[in-house]
Amino acid sequence: MTAATAYLCSRIFDGRTLHEKAALVVADGVISGLVSFDQLDENQRQVDLGDGILAPGLIDLQVNGGGGLMLGDAESVEDMARICHAHLRLGTTSLTPTLITDTPETTRKVVKLGIEAWARGVRGFQGLHLEGPHLFKGRKGAHDPDLIRPMTEDDIELYLFAARQLPSLIVTIAPETVTPDQVRRLAEGGIHVSLGHSGASYRECKAAAEAGASCVTHLFNAMSPLQHREPGLVGAALDLGSLSAGLIADGVHVDPVAIKVALKAKNGPGRIFLVTDAMSQTGTDVTSFHLGGREIFRRDGTLTLADGTLAGADIDLPASLRYLTGTLNMPVDAALAMATADPADFLDRPLGHLQQGRAADLVHLDEDFGVAGVWVNGQPLS
Repeated sequence: MTAATAYLCSRIFDGRTLHEKAALVVADGVISGLVSFDQLDENQRQVDLGDGILAPGLIDLQVNGGGGLMLGDAESVEDMARICHAHLRLGTTSLTPTLITDTPETTRKVVKLGIEAWARGVRGFQGLHLEGPHLFKGRKGAHDPDLIRPMTEDDIELYLFAARQLPSLIVTIAPETVTPDQVRRLAEGGIHVSLGHSGASYRECKAAAEAGASCVTHLFNAMSPLQHREPGLVGAALDLGSLSAGLIADGVHVDPVAIKVALKAKNGPGRIFLVTDAMSQTGTDVTSFHLGGREIFRRDGTLTLADGTLAGADIDLPASLRYLTGTLNMPVDAALAMATADPADFLDRPLGHLQQGRAADLVHLDEDFGVAGVWVNGQPLS
């Protein structure tokens, strides 16, 4: 057993609360506790991080790619690790790589790679998110309409198998294309069913939620809006306390006023948490890349198809935190919770909180939310 190390920082965020004049004690890659300065053991190794915030590692549940690679193009566990590493360097220590609508063959390949990645302990990997192909073509966004299709029994068996092998599995579906019975089977099998890319009515969304759906994918985007006579999926996301929701906070996908309204209106216990919807360009300086044979253009903080359709986001979680606290004047602790405790609690995984016995996955953020340091299982990221 190695000696404990106490990390000192001007502020420490435990997942819900900011602490001052405190230190985080870590031993053997596991958190021992959060203590005040006067409780420090003089014999402990101490690391003074100076100013900024020491927080749980950030969590992103919608990551389509990174490091120059889309998940659908991955051919090996090393490719999976490459995607995860691109986000690790940006402070995201837990992520669910996300496959957007693709062929059955590619879906099976990605599931196989995900299971192997988990078995081999790929750093940062916390499961998969399958965003499609069981979506509504009228709200396809950048998804290939030719690959959108109904859910089959073979699909269900694959998803149930994957859920038994992975730490977590999220499957995004449109409730008007998947029956409540299918939703129920997936949810009872341990799958986090998320509603998205949908033109569904509030009633259809509520039926899916009652069947076990527990989330909404990138709130406001590619879904039926809240209208005064038909609340749609946006209305269901805010009204139904059983639903959590991912949100892209880049100033492009959702207007800041809409974000403020959503945060005030959301019924619990479900919460709104941050996602990036990151694509392969994350961690690179490329100005364009290809998605399913179509070119994606990277300009002025946006990713679009040639016709201007948004195609993922060009943002990371620290930049999202900067946007929330800067543009929206959100309290720092509330913003940080949206990237740590809230997605962790949705997944029901031991992540996102600085609690005794949990893995020491940490990020040190400077005063402008730049990443000053990252630790995975107590080890600094090289």
